[in-house]
Amino acid sequence: MPPAVGRRGRPVYLSQVRDEPIAILWVLSPDMHPSRRALLAALLFAVAACHPDFQITQYPTNETLYRAASKEFAAQHWDNAVAAFEKLTTDLPARDTLLPRAYWYLARAHGERDEHVLAATAFSHLVESFPDDSLADRAALEAGRSYRKMWRKPALDPTYGETALATYNTLLGLYPSSPLIPTAKKELADLEEMFAQKNYLSAMYYFRRGAYDSGIIYFKDVLAKYPASPTARLAQLRLVDSYKAIRYKEDASESCAALKKSYPTDIQVKQTCLGVAEPAAGLPVTTNAPPSTTGPPETRPAKPPAS
Repeated sequence: MPPAVGRRGRPVYLSQVRDEPIAILWVLSPDMHPSRRALLAALLFAVAACHPDFQITQYPTNETLYRAASKEFAAQHWDNAVAAFEKLTTDLPARDTLLPRAYWYLARAHGERDEHVLAATAFSHLVESFPDDSLADRAALEAGRSYRKMWRKPALDPTYGETALATYNTLLGLYPSSPLIPTAKKELADLEEMFAQKNYLSAMYYFRRGAYDSGIIYFKDVLAKYPASPTARLAQLRLVDSYKAIRYKEDASESCAALKKSYPTDIQVKQTCLGVAEPAAGLPVTTNAPPSTTGPPETRPAKPPAS
């Protein structure tokens, strides 16, 4: 066969081409439009990525399928890995030592495909079915992380965030001596901060509209449930502003006393509490805790509309 002719009239031989799809295209179709050549190359890569040569039925035993699935996982062939490990989770006997590992890699492969709910489900199944396995504490942590990824912003529906919160607490309760506990506590604190922000946003919705009694309930909720969160300080500042707006002098006084004790050098605290009288002598002052002597009734208002 005569050599192909390139753009500049020079002959091009297949023997001179590197073993790459896009380079071969230059030889087989030197006059093809660049955009069409790029599209054809993309199709070749897509076909190559499908790995049709991997067939689960080629592996007659669970052990050989597990080894093949592990190779597919290592090669980052996530679709093949999911298919193989999913089959193993249904075929392996309940007491087989490969079963918890099959769930582990199935969950991780789902995670690589951004299927976080499926990943969390597989991780949780490992914890529930094999709580004494060496992978159980790591699986509990990864399950919490997977659920957490499904709750991206405080303003959104917190269902997955609540599930993540429960999963982190499960890890702390079941494996208190795990080396992963410090990491889990830090991530749990970050998650609680998101919940504090959510309640704070709900409070500010009412605060900005002058519905101070409703806002106070949410501000107090932040202080009661998440007193160590960074948002707790903001909630207590706005709580003082709310009390001042509706002339709850005693409550404003107690809140300012708590703020001054927690943040003695904070400029915003000094500005917010300027002109607020000190609490009556003999009354206890607790930090980051909302006063409950007076103020609006503890009846939660309707949820503000989601943004």
